[in-house]
Parts: sequence; structure tokens; C-alpha cells
Amino acid sequence: MFYTYAKGADFKMEVAVRRVSPDDFNVVVIGAGAAGLAAAAQLLACNIAVRIVEARDRIGGRAHTVMTAGFPLDLGCGWLHSADRNPWTRIASMAGFTIDNTAPGWERQSLDLGFPAKDQVDLRAAGARFRQRLEALDPGGADSPAADLLDPGCRWNPILNAESAFMSGAELDLVSAQDLKRYADSAVNWRVREGYGSVIAAYGARLPVELNCAVRLIDHRGLRVRMETSRGAITADAIIVTAPAALIASEAIRFQPALPDKVGAAAALPLGLADKLVMAIDDPQLFPADGHLLGDPARATTASYHLRPFGRPLIEGFFGGRLARDLEAGGPDAFFAFAANELASLAGESIRGKLRPVSATRWDADPFARGSYSYATPGHAGARARLGEPVGQRLYFAGEACSPDSFSTAHGAFLSGVSAAKQIIADLADAGALSSEIAPESKT
Repeated sequence: MFYTYAKGADFKMEVAVRRVSPDDFNVVVIGAGAAGLAAAAQLLACNIAVRIVEARDRIGGRAHTVMTAGFPLDLGCGWLHSADRNPWTRIASMAGFTIDNTAPGWERQSLDLGFPAKDQVDLRAAGARFRQRLEALDPGGADSPAADLLDPGCRWNPILNAESAFMSGAELDLVSAQDLKRYADSAVNWRVREGYGSVIAAYGARLPVELNCAVRLIDHRGLRVRMETSRGAITADAIIVTAPAALIASEAIRFQPALPDKVGAAAALPLGLADKLVMAIDDPQLFPADGHLLGDPARATTASYHLRPFGRPLIEGFFGGRLARDLEAGGPDAFFAFAANELASLAGESIRGKLRPVSATRWDADPFARGSYSYATPGHAGARARLGEPVGQRLYFAGEACSPDSFSTAHGAFLSGVSAAKQIIADLADAGALSSEIAPESKT
């Protein structure tokens, strides 16, 4: 036996820790999303016993591809952001998935419908000025709402707020400027024809995952960590918590002893909301393949429409922030009614009869997500580091909310999971329980 001290900010207690070898050390990963799967794969590469427990009846978390209307549709993440350095790009390619590198049409309005070309240029210039101010922020300076960086009275401020709602799930007045500044993006965005969620589900199929196993309490007072789940008690030498920040903030998963610093950090990283509506269109030739329309460039409460993705007879509507919350509250038909109105205002009333709803998400109502992806509130740009800090070399944390610069993405979650697993491996090596010589990089 040897002893260590729990290092969390909330308490300090002496705990006995077994001296172990990889053969008798086990880790439980909570959550079978991108972070949990990546962490488990990294640990298995070091022959460390791993068990993943997942509350849902499927693998993938907020990545979910479904076959609907004869096509694979991503209800969660759909774009390989920073695809040139995104680990999922390589994983997808190696697994035989089809990578499509068609550039997204986000910055142009197909057929200039309702949005003249000159106005599109002006909007891009306003966006560039906002980003220049963001990049010029002193990293050690005060943290204010990102909305403070907008041009006062600029006619394009509403649509820049809409873009924030698409990207962060929240408008700029709710978002930390310092946190937003840290987001790193290569501006290379690709897709997977078979679905991003399909890639993540296939990656997880080789891993030991127990579905329908919701963790309710994590008791870390004893020699081993004890979890109370919907399928009984589970114990482990260490755990990695990859549940969405909203579940930690709401204490849907509780800790004993309590971890108020973790709960506070998670509360400072609320999950914004981005929902999707997929519609079939009976006369697809009305719109260009992989085109794009912004519903109303004069309003913050507008949607973005991806026209005929992959050339399919579909339109994907994207709704963020306050608009998405209002539409979720409006009932099952609210998204389609809103989209039909916006598209009719752009393409004419006859378009209404050519559209029919296929699928819509309600991520805020999902009990295992309670939102889409995290943003830091003003004054809390340091919350991601606090949330990701291990507690006592037994409780580790990962997920997109813990990523310092790739938050809100599946690749940020993946890299966070790998980082947590490497920390466990390093802690074992420091304790003399694991030789650093057998801690290789995972060949995910």
C-alpha cells in the first residue's frame, strides 16, 4: 500500500491506494460519446482494463446518424471541422467511409435570394472586423461578453448574433469573449457521406460498452470509486467522467463527497442549443446542390438552410440559441412552420407545397444531453480548465467542454478523452504501477 492525497479544490483527505499493475487496475469510463470512446481506446492500448457505461441505448452521444427517407442523416455533429487535423478524418478514412471535401456554402447566399451580393460582402467585412477585435484581445485582460466587440449600431449585428447561435448555441451577449478567442479552427470543413455519427458508432463497436447504464452517484470516499447506476453498483480504481457539462451542473450525476468546484465550473459552461430540421423537397432542381440560404439576414432569429446536401432531395435547416429554444417549446410542428415561412419569403409561396418534414431534433429536451455543446459565460473563460482538472488521481474528466481550444466539436471531445487517458497512464507510471515504456500512443 502507498498513500496519496486528493488534490481537488473542494476537499483534502488521505486515501489508501493499492499498488497495482496494469493487470489488476481497472478504469470505468462514463459516457460512450467521442471523448469516452477515445479515452477507452487509449487505455486499452496500454492493456489497462476498461469498461464504458452509457446511459443511452446506443453509442455516440451527441453524434447520431439515422437512416431516414433512404439517406443517412446526422442529427448531431455533421461536419469534420478542422478536417485537415481532425483525428476523426483519419479514423473515417481508415474505416472505409467516404470523405466529401466539398466546401461549405455558409458564406454565400445561393441565387442571391433575399440577400444581394453587395450586402453579402458588407456582412463578411463586419464579421472580419469582429474577428480582428477578438484576436486583438489581451489574453490576460478582462473577460467581457463577446457582443461588446460588435460595431455599435451596425446593421449586420443581428446576423452576427445568429451566426454565434449556430456556432456556440448562444448569442454573443451570453458568450465569453476570451473563451471564444481561444477557439482554434483551420477553416477546413468536410463531411462523411455515410454520416459523422456512423463513424463514431463504428469506432465504438470494438470497445467494451454497456448500454442503458445511467450513473447517478459517484462515491469516491473509499479505497475504490463506487458508482450507483441504473443497473446496480460498479466499482473501479479510477473513472473518467465524459458526461455533458449540463449533467454535472444540474447534479444529475452526484459526487460524494460533493465537488462544488466541479459543479460550479460546469455551470459556467452551459450547453447552448443548436437544432436541425430535415425536409424533403419534391422539386429539388429548384435549388443548387450543396447550396445555402440564410432565412433573413436582417434578424438574429433566423435559420440557416443547407440545400440538397450531397445532391440529395433534402434541405437541412439549422436553428440556434434563443430561436431554437423557442421552437422546441412550440411543439413538434414549430420548426417546420418557421422554416416553411422563411423559405417561402425567399423562393415564393409555391415552395410550401413542395416541402415536407422528415426529421427534427430537440437536443434541449434530451435527458442525456440537455443541450448541444458548451460555451463559457462572460467572466468564466477559465472554467474549461477547472472542469478538466483531475481529482485525487482517481476522478478524471473529459469531453468537448473540457477542450481548451476545440470545444463544441467531436474532435475536441476526442482529444480531451485521449488527454484524460494519458493522465491516468502518467499517474500510474509516477506511482510505479506502470512502466512508461509500455504507455504507447494509441493507434486509433
